[in-house]
Amino acid sequence: MVIPHRFEGKVVLVTGASRGIGEAIALRFASEGADLILCADEERVSLVASEAIRLGSLVLADIVDVSNRDQVETLFERAVKQFQRLDVSVHNAGVITIARLDEIKDEDWDRVMAVNAKGVFLCCQAAARQMIKQGGGRILNAASGQARQARLFTPHYAASKAGVVGLTQSLALELAPFNITVNAYCPGIIETSMWEYNDREMGRLLGGYEPGEYLQEAISRVPLKRAGSTDEVAGLVTFLASEDASYITGQAIHVNGGSIMA
Repeated sequence: MVIPHRFEGKVVLVTGASRGIGEAIALRFASEGADLILCADEERVSLVASEAIRLGSLVLADIVDVSNRDQVETLFERAVKQFQRLDVSVHNAGVITIARLDEIKDEDWDRVMAVNAKGVFLCCQAAARQMIKQGGGRILNAASGQARQARLFTPHYAASKAGVVGLTQSLALELAPFNITVNAYCPGIIETSMWEYNDREMGRLLGGYEPGEYLQEAISRVPLKRAGSTDEVAGLVTFLASEDASYITGQAIHVNGGSIMA
């Protein structure tokens, strides 16, 4: 359920906002009255920004590599200069590669860890600086079901997302005295282009799968017997950013149809 004015007067930053879960999160906040800072590593973020403007948001959008400290700090500085505050910071940018252990290259490990773990850390650091100054805020980090229960052929991805959970919990302790909550959201099988990639590459490595068959097999193991939507993840994220979640911090919450219960 969308509550139209829940974030009116609030300023929200979303990384990885050009498509999929990040796009859904950005547009959910826009539909509930927030002004936005959006970034991604591709030009398509401008299309999401245009839709958010149509919904009534003031928007700052930019292309940013979240693993680059200078680019991250410049983004946050521009955001504060334009909006004078930052109420919610959602660190959604993420990448994945799928390969057998002996085929994972150094650059695969480095890129996945740089975006998924270091990128979240850099954004948390920059967000916390501003939120401490203003007396509070919400930080939300993209983890994954793989932080708790890994899949085949993705040890680097699983390690990066487990790292996000540890980072989230540590920062929740450190930032609690400043009225800053820090939580993670852990998507399972969600209808995104990443899962199209997962289906193709897992099917190839396991062998004997036609396009779509690995995904359907994975969905068959989900208690709710379906994939989730990006809007369902956005619903969790906006809840965690709302006043209704003011006593929730240090949590890694699954949105996965019951496929992991922990």
